[in-house]
Amino acid sequence: MAKGHRSQIKRERNAQKDVRPSAKLSYARIPVQKACFVLDAIRGKDVNTALAILGYNPRYASGVIKKLLESAMANAEYKYSQDPTKYPNPENLYIAECFANKGPTMKRVRPRAQGRAYRIEKRTSHITVVLDAR
Repeated sequence: MAKGHRSQIKRERNAQKDVRPSAKLSYARIPVQKACFVLDAIRGKDVNTALAILGYNPRYASGVIKKLLESAMANAEYKYSQDPTKYPNPENLYIAECFANKGPTMKRVRPRAQGRAYRIEKRTSHITVVLDAR
């Protein structure tokens, strides 16, 4: 158990918090493996290049991740609008981190021949995009 007063523990926990602008999509109806194909293509790129890649990528996940990236860019604009001196040029923003974690799996049943049933697993994921300025 942590030592110290409750407010002190909260203060220490908040001091370690990541302050970079980000966006998270929970329970996306995309399997982690399929989302990672698209995330690997944009990891480390600047936001304009990443948007161009996502715009021409034929995968379903690219449309979802494009909206998520645009949300992260809007979050960055809002975050830096509070303190305009720190606002970087939007061209200087790049994707510092992007990852997909496994979400809950919906289990469905598909009828098969001779009264049998096959299980269908509809997998979900939690996708996170974190931006940073160069």
